[in-house]
Amino acid sequence: MKTYIAIDGGTTNTRISLVKNREVVDTVKLSMGARTCIENGDMLKTEIKRTIETLLKNHSENDVTCVLASGMITSEFGLCSLPHIETPAGINELHSSMHRTVLEDISPIPFVFIRGVKVPAESFENADVMRGEETELMGLIKLEYGKCVYVLPGSHSKIIRTDESGKIVDFSTMLTGEMIYSLSQHTILKDAVDLSVRELNKEYLLRGFDYCREDGINKALFKTRILKNSFGCSKKETYSFFLGSVLSQEIEQIIKSDVGTVVLGGKAEIKTPMAEILKERDTKKIVLLDENEVARSTALGAVRIFEGSY
Repeated sequence: MKTYIAIDGGTTNTRISLVKNREVVDTVKLSMGARTCIENGDMLKTEIKRTIETLLKNHSENDVTCVLASGMITSEFGLCSLPHIETPAGINELHSSMHRTVLEDISPIPFVFIRGVKVPAESFENADVMRGEETELMGLIKLEYGKCVYVLPGSHSKIIRTDESGKIVDFSTMLTGEMIYSLSQHTILKDAVDLSVRELNKEYLLRGFDYCREDGINKALFKTRILKNSFGCSKKETYSFFLGSVLSQEIEQIIKSDVGTVVLGGKAEIKTPMAEILKERDTKKIVLLDENEVARSTALGAVRIFEGSY
């Protein structure tokens, strides 16, 4: 039975997990990340050191193979700056490009850093980068899905196209999560969009999607306010129309992809409306991932990459 520490380093948060036999035993979330290193690099190191020691003590562990680290922790603002590898990239490419080192000021346990992935391009239209999502993806991939699109919603949503072997062929990034939050909290739509709403109105969700396809997101977003003030629509209706509008371009890209299966991860707040729209406006098979499966995917992906097998 092999034991690892897995670090998922984000821009603002860091998750540190103890993994035994490919099962996540315990996870600690730190409210700091690569951005913290810009201001005080020692603070993040100190907290990672403390958390690793606490996890090992709480679970009486003294035989850890290594610390597996991925995400923004490998950026220029992280603990070990590493260049991206290029697509196409799968578990073999990620495994062979790992960087092993010892960070004595954190732990005597060796660190293994997993590189991010980029789409090579001479022009900005097709260029893109990821750090962390490649590891999350490797924890989610099931080869029986074949050639497909994985959608990892979040602050910065990723639409990732894979081939039959699970290699990342290409991908694109969208500011979906940040858009939803910023538009609903820092514009005139704050009075019309209630993010605490959990139920959807399918009719208005599709209306928002279709209206945005025809007239663009700028005009569609203001219609959210019109629905509330001029037509007396409910919170559920306006929220659904708003989501359909914001998700429109992302869903259109998925619809245009030449695959038969779409795998949706992330939280239900984005995953569910995307699935509803795709079921009505496309013919692809939709797979909804369990949130617990998504929660452990980065830690599992790091172990899979290190061991070089699914």
